[in-house]
Amino acid sequence: FGASHRNQWTDFENSPKTQLLRGEYLYDGGTFGLLTGGYLLNDQTGPTGLTGLYGRIGGILAGDPYYGGIALGLSLGVVQYRVDASKLNLRDEGDIVAAENQMQIFPDVGFGLYYYRRLASDDLVYAGVSIPQTIGLDTEFQDETGKFFLKRMQHFYAQAGMFHFLEDGYLEIAGWGKYVQGAPINVSANFRYQTGSALYIGVGGSTAGSAHAETGVLIGENAGFNSNIRIGYGFDYNFSSFGPAAGVTHEISISYSIQK
Repeated sequence: FGASHRNQWTDFENSPKTQLLRGEYLYDGGTFGLLTGGYLLNDQTGPTGLTGLYGRIGGILAGDPYYGGIALGLSLGVVQYRVDASKLNLRDEGDIVAAENQMQIFPDVGFGLYYYRRLASDDLVYAGVSIPQTIGLDTEFQDETGKFFLKRMQHFYAQAGMFHFLEDGYLEIAGWGKYVQGAPINVSANFRYQTGSALYIGVGGSTAGSAHAETGVLIGENAGFNSNIRIGYGFDYNFSSFGPAAGVTHEISISYSIQK
């Protein structure tokens, strides 16, 4: 189970705010593992917002899941898109369009493919690709007072990384590539060190000119528990031309896992 709250570009009025609640269950069937679960997503940015409810299912194919395998995942959901007309910037003051809020509901589909392998050194490498909005969206809000247009583009993601296990803790090195039509490819890298105690720290950056720092605690076997609790905080700052004016980004997350 997990939850997170992200507040982005804090110096902008009506800046993006995103909340996520999730839950998932992994059934270990030996050569085949089944992952099920779902999540509730809410996002508000100025006059536009969305709330989505998703279910997801995935499978892990492996001779021995400890040494590696291939995972396929699919998410299916419904999303409510809305426009708060009172927050629109109108060309004509007092336009009647400002009196009408808009809302529509659409289906959404996501897909992902993931590979991982444990090396002879016991280190773990992984790579994956995903398209969270596989079907995209191009819709029009319309009534007798006016029109609103909303277009959601497919985003393409790729990731790769490695866990290097130490005598006391581990080091994770991870990279992401992100592409959407009409924007430059964005590549990010992150380094995270999990100490032998509860504390972890991480730093990273991206080609978009952003820097990232994170810290948190992971409480589990190190405290004699059969379950794990992770509490984390992330901080982003952008050094591009708009970065100082946009402000920083904060993210708080908590997750709880139970092993049966």
